[in-house]
Amino acid sequence: MPKEWILNSATNRFQLNFKRNVGATSEAIRTRAPKTLEEWESHYYANVRSREHINDLGKTLFVKIKEVLASEINEISEEDCIAYMKQLVIDRTYDGYIREIKTVYEQLQEILGVKIESAPDEWDRKYNVDFFIEINGRYIGLQIKPVSFVSHIPEIFKEKGIQSDSHKEFTARFGGKVFYIFSYKSGDKKTIANAEVIDEICSEIERLKNR
Repeated sequence: MPKEWILNSATNRFQLNFKRNVGATSEAIRTRAPKTLEEWESHYYANVRSREHINDLGKTLFVKIKEVLASEINEISEEDCIAYMKQLVIDRTYDGYIREIKTVYEQLQEILGVKIESAPDEWDRKYNVDFFIEINGRYIGLQIKPVSFVSHIPEIFKEKGIQSDSHKEFTARFGGKVFYIFSYKSGDKKTIANAEVIDEICSEIERLKNR
């Protein structure tokens, strides 16, 4: 319900539910192991924080909502809302996408032990190559794609088919193959989905070194 959302947001923002304000509630209830709500309430008010203290926190919350939040809400314009939605949908999505690509190529660089560099704009447009590895004056192309396994599988194969000719042109001109690296988010960690590509890239590096 809207009222609960406002109360919850304000309580979190002003840290009224932090341990320093309400005490170690999880620890206290486990220690007491109350059989009823009434038993827990009595124990809490007697041993953790007083009823008056909780009432005072409620009064503080009321002031924060009525004075601080209300004042801030009144200052928000339509332009602020439009700018925020644009930032949320466009800017932050792009920043997250770029951070994911950067994280994955740094992982790959550490694993391979070679320098990975950003491709020139011309290579991106003409050959569909995002990054490259230089070996003895020849180049291996890399394309890093953050994906969701289920929703992106059909798109992956379609895109690879479309770009295969440009990748062949890259190999013909620069000597090295082009590899796709697919990354996905597992919890807070970005992971290389097709880990087998690492061995393939290593083989290509060795091939170019020995030419």
